[in-house]
This record gives sequence, C-alpha cells and structure tokens, in this order.
Amino acid sequence: MSRPLEGRRALVTGAGTGIGQGIARELAHQGASVAIHYAHSGEGARDVCIEITSAGGRATLLRGDLARVAECRRVVDEAAAELGGLDVLVNNSGVTKSRDPLALTEPEYDELFSVNVRAAYFCAQQAVPHLERRGGSIVSVSSIHGGAGLPGHTAYAATKGALNAFTRALAIDLAPKKIRVNAVAPGLIETPRYFDMPGYSSERTARR
Repeated sequence: MSRPLEGRRALVTGAGTGIGQGIARELAHQGASVAIHYAHSGEGARDVCIEITSAGGRATLLRGDLARVAECRRVVDEAAAELGGLDVLVNNSGVTKSRDPLALTEPEYDELFSVNVRAAYFCAQQAVPHLERRGGSIVSVSSIHGGAGLPGHTAYAATKGALNAFTRALAIDLAPKKIRVNAVAPGLIETPRYFDMPGYSSERTARR
C-alpha cells in the first residue's frame, strides 16, 4: 500500500492527548516519522509513541514548556536532530480557559496567549530553516472559536482569531520558500480538555 508521507519527518506539539494524539497516529499511519511533543501529558505521549513504534513506525518523544520561547526553539531543533530533518510542523499545543471575561485573571490571559499564539509563532520561526530544505508545511490547529462567538471563551477565541491571522500572513511570507502554511479549525470535540470545563456534559456537546 502506498503511503503518501513515506520519508517525511513531522513534529506535532501537544501530542500527548486528544487531537494531538490523533494527528501523530495518522501521520505515522501515512508513513511519516513523528516527533511527539508534550508538556504535562507524559503518559499519553508515551502510549502513542509505543503504539506507533510497535506498528513498525518511527517516533520519538520530546518534552518542553512551549510557553517559553527558548523551549520552542529547543524542541524544534531537537526534533530535527532526532528525525534527521523536518518536513512538517503541526502547531497543536493549546490551553483552554472557560471563564466569565470579567473574571479572567492576568496570569490566565498570559498563559492562553503564550501557549496558543506565541508558541505557534516561535515554533514556526525556528522550523523555517529546516522546512525550506525540501519545501515543507506548517499546519496550526485553530478552532471554530476563532470565527464564532461562544459564551465563556472570550480570551480563548481571541487567541484562535490571532492564530488565524498569523496563518494567513505567514503563508504569504513563506510562499517564496515553497513552505505551505495552513490552519484547521475543529468544532467541539470530546477531549480531556473539555471534560474538565465547568458545566461540561456530553449532551450539551452533542446539541452544539
């Protein structure tokens, strides 16, 4: 069976849980070697790494706090070193805060923008020298929140709107380097991130 990503090397940030795990699995299924980044979900990251390697794929684990720019740079460079290069960056790391906008604290605001926006920016910046060698791609995981107002997610929506604008502008800037830049905007998906939200219920998610 032909695998379209055979020989490609991908870094997926936030791949220890939820959507990130699924992305890492699918990239490996399509033939890519995968660097699985995680910050706190070490057990989940190890599980998906074992799953990939047990199926004959190639995967490696990288831990880092992408709220820190120095860690963004280190994780990208270590991924490239471990895999022998880099063809795909998936900016999936993210945090969610469901809050009354009048109650959101400054540290919560800073965490949202540091992980959801700044990390994507500096991971992309660090990845470009690796990606341009063979004409790679950057895919950022946005959200329907970036284009639709939903209650309790004002700051989170602002981060995803910023990520969308960043993606559009970066695509123009990197086109001469033959690097594709895109974002995907999932709807509501039942992941551990949503299970912990105040007022969460599977019935409410289904209605949305």
